Amino acid sequence: MMKRRDALKEMLAPIAERPVPDPHVSKVPVKPGALKSMGLSLQNLSDEAEKAHALRERIETGEVVVEIDPQSIVPSFLRDRLAEFATIDVGDLEVSIAESGQQVPILVRPSPDRDGQYQVAYGHRRLEACRRLGRPVKAIVRRLTDQELVTAQGKENLEREDLSFIERAMFAARLEDRGFDRSVLMAALGVHKGNLSTMIAVARAVPEELILAIGPAPKVGRPRWEHFADMFRRSPDDWKKLVGSTGFGELSSDARFARVVHALAPRPSPNPERFIRDEQGRSLAQIELKKDRVRLTIDDKSTSSFGTYLVEQLPEIYAAFRRRVAE
Repeated sequence: MMKRRDALKEMLAPIAERPVPDPHVSKVPVKPGALKSMGLSLQNLSDEAEKAHALRERIETGEVVVEIDPQSIVPSFLRDRLAEFATIDVGDLEVSIAESGQQVPILVRPSPDRDGQYQVAYGHRRLEACRRLGRPVKAIVRRLTDQELVTAQGKENLEREDLSFIERAMFAARLEDRGFDRSVLMAALGVHKGNLSTMIAVARAVPEELILAIGPAPKVGRPRWEHFADMFRRSPDDWKKLVGSTGFGELSSDARFARVVHALAPRPSPNPERFIRDEQGRSLAQIELKKDRVRLTIDDKSTSSFGTYLVEQLPEIYAAFRRRVAE
């Protein structure tokens, strides 16, 4: 009887609403340590991204030094040396880098036409030394325009003692051929307008083929190159057979310059001095023929009055000459 009464009481009791679960409350409780670990991971990722972005910006602005495979670096579009890179003497530099490492970085820019490659602005010798050693080269990477590249390249040239006058002159002429204003050339080479004009005039007076055959001629300065350019204008074709002759290429660059100068130098003409003598072999007159004059010297001691007679007869002699020319 009691069981029926309890069952009936339960059926008649008001229905209680079940609580609605809060969607913002996780069904599975999370430990505080896991939340902290997840937050640190997200923060680390954010920090790494910011560091990578900052590093990229610093690389592009040249604020950091990076190591680059030398094989991915190509020369500047404008050569400032007459010798090819493979023939550049970097023996001492190679030994120094092998023993003490590369102390000064080179300057490069991302190649404008080759993805993943760089173009060197300055530091060609350091680059070549690292290439021969088979080791990465330390470099500053900057996004440079053509004008900024040649200006940086030229300014480094000012600090190099081994770049000769003719190499600087050729560099200036090539810059002008590329369409750069002379103001850019003066900034790149650190010279005044008059000196720049002289350098370009010398580089243009002598064929590039001849300059390359002679080489940098490190001991030959501006005055001798100017004189050489003047000589070449008078004898433009005498050098071709010489530079192709046996043994010319084995000479030092300075010796090759001297050899060409000697070949182009005007030869002193043999003195066409001669004497007119009488039947007894006595000297009557001495004649000296030059390019623009004839000098006649009469010895009055051995031929008394002959000079006076000759002077008196000159008008008639000249008239006879005119009649002969007119015939």
